[in-house]
Amino acid sequence: MQKVKIAVIGVGHLGKIHAKLWKNVPNADLIGVYDINQESANAIAKELDCTVFNSINEIAEKCDAVTISSITKTHFKIAQQLIEKGIHCFIEKPITSTYSESKLLLESAIKHKVIVQVGHVERFNPALIPLKDIELKPLFIEVHRLSQFKPRATDVSVIHDLMIHDIDIILWLVNSKVKKIEANGVAIITDTPDLANARITFENGAIANLTASRISATPMRKLRVFQKDAYFSVDFGNQSVEIFKLFDEKPDPEKYPLAVNLGSILEIENPKNIAYQKPEVPKLNAILEEQKSFVESILNNLPIAVTAQEASEAVRIAEIIHKKVRKYNKTILEK
Repeated sequence: MQKVKIAVIGVGHLGKIHAKLWKNVPNADLIGVYDINQESANAIAKELDCTVFNSINEIAEKCDAVTISSITKTHFKIAQQLIEKGIHCFIEKPITSTYSESKLLLESAIKHKVIVQVGHVERFNPALIPLKDIELKPLFIEVHRLSQFKPRATDVSVIHDLMIHDIDIILWLVNSKVKKIEANGVAIITDTPDLANARITFENGAIANLTASRISATPMRKLRVFQKDAYFSVDFGNQSVEIFKLFDEKPDPEKYPLAVNLGSILEIENPKNIAYQKPEVPKLNAILEEQKSFVESILNNLPIAVTAQEASEAVRIAEIIHKKVRKYNKTILEK
């Protein structure tokens, strides 16, 4: 079996998870790790019985692909150096610190014909699997992503740290150009926004309302999608999904075997029957699934699950939101 030789760059909290999971990908071989913190690199290398690399150049000489899970501001320099040497890159989100950097990286990847996949992991959350057979035409989307404060993620704002997950998901689901963005937020603990809300209007008429906080007592990762005659509630944290649909007649039990009739809406011109489903969600590790997808793209030329272009657009939208939030904060402070 052909195996892709992998290195993990940056073995902090997320990098360690990546390194450990790479050992479970059949057609990948974790060759080694690299981190400016030598103690961390040595510890995980000993645990996983792999090499500690001394430089990015050494990685390029001995590996086919890398996971870049270092802090965001280092993504561009590291990825650019490896792409120019023909190394495929899996880059943790956000792809880069700025939209301009992401565009340069995309151009370089095309020029050097390497695969760049970005770690917008919620795309692989198994809670989304039951929705793949449903024709989604969102009219309104509501998202809440709330997290307890974690000092390790403060090199970027809550917009680039947490909200960007949902920006990517919404752009993917709606599949329409952004028409208008409104946003506000506040910095509470750090010097960058810790709590933010954005309202995105799309050219096709869809609207998305996003809230992200990294100072919540209770974590939450929920997505609610409303469309004509249907409502979907996705809990990314608990990996569950609930589906509510309206029918003119009672739902066909063969087509909707798991549906429960919740009654009818009679006080309207065309009465509707309400059906409820809570499909079974497979137990999958989303990070492991995105790693497998990355390797399949390299070995079998399969479509890239989350492209550099998609990730670049997410950063562009995040930058607009961030600027509007900063402007809002400045206005508040001047009052």
